[in-house]
Amino acid sequence: MNEWKEADMSKFAVLILAHGRPEFCDTYTKCRDGGYTGRIVIVIDNEDSKAQGYIDRFGEDNVFMFNKTWVAIDCDSMNNFGNRKAILFARNESFRIARELGLQSFVQMDDDYYYYFGHRGLQGAKKTSHLDDIFKWFVEFLLNTSVKSIAFSQGGDHIGGWSDDVMCKRKAMNSFFCLTDRPFKFYGVMNDDVNCYLRNGKRGDIFLTYNGFQLDQADTQSTEGGMTDTYREMGTYLKSFTTVMCAPSNVHIKLMGCNAMRLHHSIDWKTSVPMIISEEYKKR
Repeated sequence: MNEWKEADMSKFAVLILAHGRPEFCDTYTKCRDGGYTGRIVIVIDNEDSKAQGYIDRFGEDNVFMFNKTWVAIDCDSMNNFGNRKAILFARNESFRIARELGLQSFVQMDDDYYYYFGHRGLQGAKKTSHLDDIFKWFVEFLLNTSVKSIAFSQGGDHIGGWSDDVMCKRKAMNSFFCLTDRPFKFYGVMNDDVNCYLRNGKRGDIFLTYNGFQLDQADTQSTEGGMTDTYREMGTYLKSFTTVMCAPSNVHIKLMGCNAMRLHHSIDWKTSVPMIISEEYKKR
């Protein structure tokens, strides 16, 4: 049995990817409320007109600004609209930032987690006060497996009720736990997280969501700044169709919802990523 690899949490940081709303950034508060005592870095770009607001609020040492023009050269935006108001660039730049900061591991988070972080079970979500331990567990999971990234579940993952039969889903959205020396790419100015786990997953990389722990973020387009402007300008149809472009043979567009129907992508997981075949089918 291989020796257990322990995480060095002195070389871990929460990277909050933010833009244009320094007065908001609920995620910072929720991390502290949940008992996280480690380093938090606010990642912004040099095209943010409110950059000084982040520095004034969080301190210059806790804000990292990157050059979006340079980063965009190496990013596949998956369209020719020229719109750079997207989290894509910060997501891909996070690995270089982590190396520059001397980090072993980090977690990418959006800035709009308005609810608490919580343990999920039959009775719903229960607020945690031990985020230091939770973060360490997630990093050690990565260190001791070949998984590229693992994420917290979101409220929508639990629609239909709780079940402990399947504790992980083969997807990752929003909160990406990463190892600095195990980089991967995000794609598309819209639906970048879905495009990432689908496009990389087709190549055999494993991305997981752990159902036993949950975060909640503000609804899409409900808060000003961030990605809201891009979604309003381009619409959710283009957002979802970007993922169809990633895998047209196993992703399609369909209507989603109950009362207010909207177009959304639908992934056929049986044909999307490599699957492990049961031993019973082995030739003998």
